[in-house]
Amino acid sequence: MKKGQKKEDLTFRPLTPARWKDLEDLFGERGACGGCWCMFWRLPRKQFEASKGTGNKRAFHKIVKGGGEPGFWPTRVTSPSVGAQ
Repeated sequence: MKKGQKKEDLTFRPLTPARWKDLEDLFGERGACGGCWCMFWRLPRKQFEASKGTGNKRAFHKIVKGGGEPGFWPTRVTSPSVGAQ
């Protein structure tokens, strides 16, 4: 921690459909990194490349809506901080 910085507690929650908007806010228009939307690890390279952007976003949203816990969502007190799988 930097001098004068407050320690913030993180809370870890599953990524659920109710938290999809938080993921969109964090990832922004480009899907975090060049249209990835957390699909790089889930698709063959050719399919991933062809789906960059909207296609990958749609595919990951479908996974999230399907239930289970496709990842976890660490959040700070007032806002999402980072998503991880």
